Amino acid sequence: MAVEFTVQGRFSAFRTPERGTVQATIGLEGPALAPVYEHVVRSLEAVSQSIAPLHRPDAGPITWWSTQQVRTWANRPWNNEGKQLPLVHHARVSLSVKFSDFAELSRWVGQHVEHTRGFSLDGVDWALTTKRQAELQREVRAAAVRDAAERAQAYADALDLGPVRPVAIADAGMLSSGIGPTAMPAAAYMRGAAGGGGSSELALLPEDIEVKAEVDARFVS
Repeated sequence: MAVEFTVQGRFSAFRTPERGTVQATIGLEGPALAPVYEHVVRSLEAVSQSIAPLHRPDAGPITWWSTQQVRTWANRPWNNEGKQLPLVHHARVSLSVKFSDFAELSRWVGQHVEHTRGFSLDGVDWALTTKRQAELQREVRAAAVRDAAERAQAYADALDLGPVRPVAIADAGMLSSGIGPTAMPAAAYMRGAAGGGGSSELALLPEDIEVKAEVDARFVS
């Protein structure tokens, strides 16, 4: 009589990121809308002008960038005595800038943190290129399948049952429930944060990216 083994295979790989996307905001506030809006627009123009000579989609150091429209609103804050204060006007715009050169990324961010009015760094998204991401996903999925086969064979060897053969392989959770995967996606990307303290030479260190895969498999011996 055949013996059936249902196992889960897992594999993780860590790689140094190849792209860093700066998430930044330019925002100011004040008692009147016009000067606040004007200052934000001027700061955005300065940032855009610094991007233009570096923007080369194929060669970098900036491979892509985008900006939203300037958003404005107003509110009347309250002080700690419960008194409503005069109207405060706000203007803000968000932008994303993708770098292939991380030294240039740190230099560019440091320049604007120090010299561009209202500029603030929200974070950096570290990533692989689309091509490398797809290649690595295939590698970790294949390694997860091999891990499942090794687990099943270890069980069979413990029972002196000889070689096993696969009869079903699926994303994690699908063999048991039949409704869909329940594990982490095959690729999980970590987000980096700004570092470097008070130095005008801002150093942003990329975090390694973890790509993982989990599969369910059924073998018989």
